Amino acid sequence: MDSILAGSPALKNVITRVETQKSGLLGRNIEDGQPLSPMAQLFHEPGSNLYIVAIMGFKTKLQPDIVKPILMHIFVKHPRFSSLQVEDKESGELKWIPTEVDLEKHVIVPDLDPNMDGADQFVEDYVSNLSKTNIVNSKPMWEIHLLNVKTSDAEAVLIYRIHHSIGDGMSLVALILLGGFVSALYVLWNTFVALFMFVLTALFLKDTETPLKGPPGVELKPRRITINDVVLGVTQAGLSRYLNRRYGELQNNIGLITDQEQKKSKSYLPKSIRLRAAFFFNLRASTKIDAVPDEEGTETARFGNKIGYVILPFKIGLRDDPLDYVRQAKAVIDRKKASLEPFFTYLFLKFFIKFFGIRAAGALSHKIFCNTTLWFSNVPGPREEISFHGHDMTFSACSCYGQPSALLIHVISYTDKISFVLSTEEDTIPDPHSLCDDLEESFKLIKAAVVPS
Repeated sequence: MDSILAGSPALKNVITRVETQKSGLLGRNIEDGQPLSPMAQLFHEPGSNLYIVAIMGFKTKLQPDIVKPILMHIFVKHPRFSSLQVEDKESGELKWIPTEVDLEKHVIVPDLDPNMDGADQFVEDYVSNLSKTNIVNSKPMWEIHLLNVKTSDAEAVLIYRIHHSIGDGMSLVALILLGGFVSALYVLWNTFVALFMFVLTALFLKDTETPLKGPPGVELKPRRITINDVVLGVTQAGLSRYLNRRYGELQNNIGLITDQEQKKSKSYLPKSIRLRAAFFFNLRASTKIDAVPDEEGTETARFGNKIGYVILPFKIGLRDDPLDYVRQAKAVIDRKKASLEPFFTYLFLKFFIKFFGIRAAGALSHKIFCNTTLWFSNVPGPREEISFHGHDMTFSACSCYGQPSALLIHVISYTDKISFVLSTEEDTIPDPHSLCDDLEESFKLIKAAVVPS
């Protein structure tokens, strides 16, 4: 861990060992040598080697002796968190192999000054440093970091890092947190249009090279994750404001405009910017996930990765009426909802893996994602405040790293708050806080247009 936090205080581990018996819970669900699902194996391919990072703030200091039993109940008893992912030398497939879980290797407690200055920046840098490393596959691929530092929003912070092959955001949140008729013709038409654009994107259709679009190989670079309370509907407006300023700075740097001209409220955006997001959908009929199977070994819902995505276009431009951004976004997302595109992308990828193999599917997915500008995801959190054995949670946020795009916008709700988490590649987007400011300012303008002061 010294290489992760160079120059930071030394880390100390919670020392506890938990033994799991193959003849118990594990034996009923993950037999020795059971292969990972095709979707899980895809998350190990180059360009798709993803990790989920979640951040939770608490109102009180975290007590490791209290947290450990919670972790044992939530994680260690679940087969996916108690198994190695081992490559079969003959077939090349990854397989689940039950193993002993040593919490010493999974729970990290840095020795920190609880009243340090700049705690918010420290937490942000800590998460960014985690994105520079991978979890070794000699242990189950998850970690918990307990940071007892006072930030602006919490008395302590818990960070968990999990490889995406274990499960998607919805199943992980569910694990931790233990209408009307639509015309069939309308659905088919929207599906046809969406699939046509999907095929074009897979073949050659690329987004415009804007300051938000990362170069090839961006999935290998470290990430900076920034949290800001904003609203999903302001994304299009915020991206437009951010790109307009960046293009103005570029024109200023090469002498096309002066400093005074740049400060004027005018558009510096190129015409006809194509900017699209891979917008991810949860495909489960139910979001209920059992941490462990019941006595008969059955599960009420499948744990793992069941997500599809749509290719969602954003209309970039400056608007006189801030509500136009909301109207345009609603029109686009309504068409996507009235189509089968997310189910198609999920099933298409499964069939593609079956007939052409993991490597080919990984290359196809990588090309599609590289031809778009950003990823967008949304995981709904609990509507009421929750507590972990006396530790009341103040906020929750999560994101990913390893994706082949320079920007991932992840929205998560908790009680009456909605947070945007920006996962950015620093060379492409060196000023993520400015993008957060643009999103926040866009929200204020939209709010003022709806509720005049």
